[in-house]
Amino acid sequence: MTNSTAAAPGLTAPEAEQILAASVMARPDLIDELADEFSPDDFEFPLYRWVWKAVDEIRQALTDGEIRWQAVDRQLQAWKAAGELPVAPPRVSELAVLYDYAQPSYSAAAYYAQQTAEAAVARRLLAVGRDAAVRARSAAFDPAEDIPAIQTALDSVLSRNTSSETVLAADLLGAALARAVTPPTLADRIPTGIVDLDAVTGGGFAPGRMVIVGARPGAGKTTFGLGLARAAAIRAKIPTLFCTLEMGGDEVMNTILAADARVPLHHITTGSVDDLGVARMLKSAERIKTAPLHIDDATQVTLASLRGKVRHLIRTAGLRLLIVDYLQLMQAPKAENRQVAVSALSRGLKLLAKEFGITVIVLAQLNRASEQRADKRPTIADLRESGSIEQDADIVILLHRPDMYEPESPRAGEIDLILDKHRAGSRTTITAAFQGHYGSVVDMAAT
Repeated sequence: MTNSTAAAPGLTAPEAEQILAASVMARPDLIDELADEFSPDDFEFPLYRWVWKAVDEIRQALTDGEIRWQAVDRQLQAWKAAGELPVAPPRVSELAVLYDYAQPSYSAAAYYAQQTAEAAVARRLLAVGRDAAVRARSAAFDPAEDIPAIQTALDSVLSRNTSSETVLAADLLGAALARAVTPPTLADRIPTGIVDLDAVTGGGFAPGRMVIVGARPGAGKTTFGLGLARAAAIRAKIPTLFCTLEMGGDEVMNTILAADARVPLHHITTGSVDDLGVARMLKSAERIKTAPLHIDDATQVTLASLRGKVRHLIRTAGLRLLIVDYLQLMQAPKAENRQVAVSALSRGLKLLAKEFGITVIVLAQLNRASEQRADKRPTIADLRESGSIEQDADIVILLHRPDMYEPESPRAGEIDLILDKHRAGSRTTITAAFQGHYGSVVDMAAT
């Protein structure tokens, strides 16, 4: 073997790719050793990609030793005969010359793998740039759609492989034992502001989880969602994004201020707050000013645009909680029917939570089925256009207010938080107080 830097006769490719393809022939186990930092898709020239794949195929039947160019040639010819090789295979003599470029030490191979991978990143970045230029010059350019799409493409430039790494159970055991004796803190939980709900969820909602809050119109899902945002951002100072597709930013702020200052909401909207209320609002304003609460009232939100906003806030503000109000108002991708489209939204939001390691709370509308029951209590099956919503969710909370259907109910002013799905705990019902005039849901004890 030689360490020549001259181009091999009959082959035209960057030297790094030549050496890399040759090195795995001389030492096939390099394929495993380089797996975490290199993919054969990073090869610019298909020839070397297929040499790598041929070695990977042949080594399955070997326990040790090099793979000579003759064996690689036989595998490539077999793929050609079967119509599985999309490129013209090299001659045996060309493979023999390529073999002389092998540098089978791990350090050398890793160096050339890094060079090849970096070149692949550069090519992907150039491709994104060309796509951005084409989109920008197009008469059909739509900033709301094209810019998030470009941002998503930029994110994928470095993230060639986003699949989880396989690990031994033993490697995860220590952390599991530590969790068993270490109570969660604000660093790894999102408090809800409802004592009993925090208790049953182990201190609040965990990162990477998707929580669905379902309710009929008027039952208080936005009020409850804003209460979760206040508990996280104003009380616990956790960076939060509240994405409202139903209310404007002014309406959202009115509700937040009313709930936090304990001032009747209709007094704020009618400009009739008294001096005592103004004093409470000014104190509340100081708390809200320092809260990392971001409000987005865009009228059209797609998965791509939402992902772009989340990515930006994670980088600039350390975002940990996203609340979407509400699922069925999001702009769904094209699909054969509405149920499939909403299911795609649900799955996309779950993947967003998992990918970025944040908690995602999604408010959703229930269908009318619960209103046909004697007790009017909703169930998870009532999720409107449900599709796979209940499957994707880690927790499903359904809201039920008895006094919506029976104004003289002895339970007037109460709201049931029905945990109809709880992947990490038990199903239960928690009763809280619904204070619509303040725009808040609070612990029963707080009343």
